[in-house]
Amino acid sequence: MSRLRVTPTRGQGRDRLYVTLRDGTTVAWYDKDIGRVSVLSGAGREEVLSALAPYLTGEVAVGPPRVPTQADLDRLSLHPDDDLAPNRPGEALHAELDALGDAGSDRSSGSGRLSGSGRLSESGRSSGASSSLLRRRWQHRDPRQAELLAQETVGDRLDRLEDAGWRVLHSIPLPGAAHIDHLAIGPAGVLAVRTLPARKRRVAVTDPLVRVGRAAPAPHLRWARRAAERASRALAAEVRPVLAVVEPVRLDALPAPRDIRILRDTEIAALASLGGVLKPADIESLYATARDRHSWLSV
Repeated sequence: MSRLRVTPTRGQGRDRLYVTLRDGTTVAWYDKDIGRVSVLSGAGREEVLSALAPYLTGEVAVGPPRVPTQADLDRLSLHPDDDLAPNRPGEALHAELDALGDAGSDRSSGSGRLSGSGRLSESGRSSGASSSLLRRRWQHRDPRQAELLAQETVGDRLDRLEDAGWRVLHSIPLPGAAHIDHLAIGPAGVLAVRTLPARKRRVAVTDPLVRVGRAAPAPHLRWARRAAERASRALAAEVRPVLAVVEPVRLDALPAPRDIRILRDTEIAALASLGGVLKPADIESLYATARDRHSWLSV
């Protein structure tokens, strides 16, 4: 029995058949309208064509995923509300914490607000010592503060890659209230980066689980792969998952998974030395598609 499955979908005016492994990982797709089979690297070409054989009609082109052309880009007319480029690292967390800070401000009868970074505004410094203490305790307890700081750290390091020809987006919203923390497009390819806060804690990786300190293990590698899978569908391009671990005291990830890159936040700068996958024109084309909110609505 074939290890591949074929699933039909229709979105953005296109009829497409996705070829996936049993765990849902996409390895190829068939665009019926243009008669093209796009095969991701590492997938067996003959096995893919065998799985698609009952659905193929006429002659089809077979090859790596097609990069958007200039004509594709000319059709993109982004309204500011649809442009994801201005998103800050942790944009969704900023909104959540701002809303929570507003609610706390209302309850404290005029005491200062918390900004998106978790710091007190100038108006709050003159409020009573008791309310200030309560807000500091809340900041310490809410794990979203640590997550936001981690995303800002990783986002800042990724943004520094732009001098090496990379383009970066942050906090990409997906259907179902999910987000891709960071998407980096550069000479080394397209990377979907998941951030893991681990300041002064030990991190142990046992695929697909990751344990941070004494917390219960969580399937961070599965979530990172899923984000890359959805990005691959949105961009019709190969996307590699990355787990960026922020400030761990120790990182144990052996044996290292072959399909996902695990690195410390301090190792992000090394991506600047990698290349050989995308040309500058390809990078700009994919970035133009990725920054459009509509590209992500059906993944």
